[in-house]
Amino acid sequence: MGNVPSALKHCLSYQHLLKEQLWIGEAAPQPTALQHPGQELLTNGFPEFVKIVEVGPRDGLQNEKAVVPTDVKIELIDRLSRTGLPVIEVTSFVSSKWVPQMADHTEVMRGIEQYPGVRYPVLTPNIQGFHSAISAGATEVSVFGAASESFSKMNINCSIEESMEKFEDVIKSARKMDIPVRGYVSCALGCPYEGSIEPSKVAEVSKRLYSLGCYEISLGDTIGVGTPGSMKRMLEAVMEEVPVTAVAVHCHDTYGQALANILTALQMGVHVVDSAVAGLGGCPYAKGATGNVATEDLIYMLNGLGINTRLHFAPCLLYKAETCPHCQKEGARVSIADNPPWLTATFL
Repeated sequence: MGNVPSALKHCLSYQHLLKEQLWIGEAAPQPTALQHPGQELLTNGFPEFVKIVEVGPRDGLQNEKAVVPTDVKIELIDRLSRTGLPVIEVTSFVSSKWVPQMADHTEVMRGIEQYPGVRYPVLTPNIQGFHSAISAGATEVSVFGAASESFSKMNINCSIEESMEKFEDVIKSARKMDIPVRGYVSCALGCPYEGSIEPSKVAEVSKRLYSLGCYEISLGDTIGVGTPGSMKRMLEAVMEEVPVTAVAVHCHDTYGQALANILTALQMGVHVVDSAVAGLGGCPYAKGATGNVATEDLIYMLNGLGINTRLHFAPCLLYKAETCPHCQKEGARVSIADNPPWLTATFL
């Protein structure tokens, strides 16, 4: 298993979890990224199917101070692939000067085993990154915008308008090559510099990205300050400009509101949710912001609601319990917020 942390070994062990798959059910054929299955609603008003976009290997690991070895990243992605997750964001083709953790993007992209039915998007903030990604074998890309001018300048060193010009170049090139492009909107529910963000601004940026050709718009609560109320107001504004079938939510859990916010989105018809195994992640520009909603917690909630995720088995770490209720493994849950040095201690 290499130098994978013990908790990840437990949650991603194929041999062990396969025996426990009854709690999720039999696997079904994987949808493609451009299809929107599960538009039908269950009797409780929730989507019949929710597509999970696993962002741990990119958004989760990029904020870690200790450099994660390339072979460990590849091992983690391959183990996530075996769970049947339909989408796993692999890496980011950005300058190693700005994101040293992603300096091995080409090696990671070429090193993973690409499973049938699983999509492996990578982040490409500009045309140079796009061409590098395609050369490395990427077949889907993402662009990363923001609803906050201040955050846009800090995160990608340009204004919102300037970022759209860069994204347009990427999307035009991608369209010629029949490469799907996903769009992100950061700070959809709050900014570390500007505070509250008007829903109309989020809707404006989302509309621009969708109009340019992004097949899906992921709305990010980057610093985890959203509540079900602000999520509802923001989604109402966005869905006036973008079809709900093209909307995803990406929630961080700084104030413990991520699952509640996701539940609100599901009630409003959203059926695509980003998450990171073990709750990996954070925001480098917001002190105190914690990681993404944990994939295993999200699956646990969806399973309890009777919503299909079409996974073969769950990447289930511990649900705040001493023993995992599904694989009966003992151990401590990985928590970036509570134990920042975990990568240094267990990977290196």
